[in-house]
Amino acid sequence: MNHDTTSPAGATDRLTTRSVFGAPCWVSLTSRDLKATEEFYSAVLGWQWRPARLGDSFRIALADGAPVAGIAAVATMWQMAVAWTPYFAVTSADQAAGRVQERGGTSAVGPISLPPGRAALLADRDGATFGVWEGELFTDWETWRRAQPAFIKLHTRDAFDAAIFYGEVLDWASGRPGACEVGYEGGEVVLRSNGDVVARIESGALEAAPDPTIRPHWQVHFFAADVAACARAAELHGGSVLSEAAGEAVLRDPDGAPFTVTARRGR
Repeated sequence: MNHDTTSPAGATDRLTTRSVFGAPCWVSLTSRDLKATEEFYSAVLGWQWRPARLGDSFRIALADGAPVAGIAAVATMWQMAVAWTPYFAVTSADQAAGRVQERGGTSAVGPISLPPGRAALLADRDGATFGVWEGELFTDWETWRRAQPAFIKLHTRDAFDAAIFYGEVLDWASGRPGACEVGYEGGEVVLRSNGDVVARIESGALEAAPDPTIRPHWQVHFFAADVAACARAAELHGGSVLSEAAGEAVLRDPDGAPFTVTARRGR
């Protein structure tokens, strides 16, 4: 988990998790080889890089100069899985972690203080990993949303059960000013923040029983102008293509972390 990614120097009070609480506000990748990770995502998504304050194992990914993701080459050192993890904005990381545990989920890391905020790495009751962040945002939320991440999607066994879990933890559909809205569209539970689709939860047909074969996980979708070119670049730089269709491809980086590139913004 890249703890440095959401602790910007010089952030203003308005750029806090209180303004977009419940919505995804950052994504972070754990990897084994920082140089190989940088080269791969530069080739596939055109990212540039800058150092992070936590040291040589951490980097901030930039798309057209805007911060879009954190990379932490700590998978081996911290014995963590290689994976992309979404972070949700909360008004209290401690409260969110407590709610997760009360509802059968688990806390893997934290909550811990990372001035100017607090973070925790959690898992829902089906084992899908996610993070929460309380405090100042790394960059303006709208800028981050438009720069690269299209949306995130939870693949799980029971979408409605998952929506209830996350809704109770993250105050979705609470009616509070700025709270995310939850709906059902195209066979998926859809999360909207400020009118934009920022997350989806899917588990198959509405009438179908929960699928016990699904390994619940959050999948990060990145916007790409040319999905086919991203897929070819992934293969050329040590990754692989897990699936490819018109306007969307599921790729795997050289470390094994899956992610999706999409030509759609997820609205």
